[in-house]
Amino acid sequence: MNNNNTPKQLLIEGLSDAGGFIVGAMVAYGLGHLLGLDVFAPGYSNSSIFGIVLLGVGGGLGLQAARRLRARQITRSNNKES
Repeated sequence: MNNNNTPKQLLIEGLSDAGGFIVGAMVAYGLGHLLGLDVFAPGYSNSSIFGIVLLGVGGGLGLQAARRLRARQITRSNNKES
């Protein structure tokens, strides 16, 4: 992160990070549901634990994808300005 970020840039960064995490977690939840992993099952069964892990991994991957996409867009806009 640059030191000269404006509040608008910081808001865009935060919202895109949150959106990426949510989308990644939802995709992982759907994949887990297809695999028979129930995140909301009562107790801590293996199915529930693996579903929770998959949800966290999916959220993290979505966050990283959002950051890479944002960095690519910043690079493109900087190249157009030059």
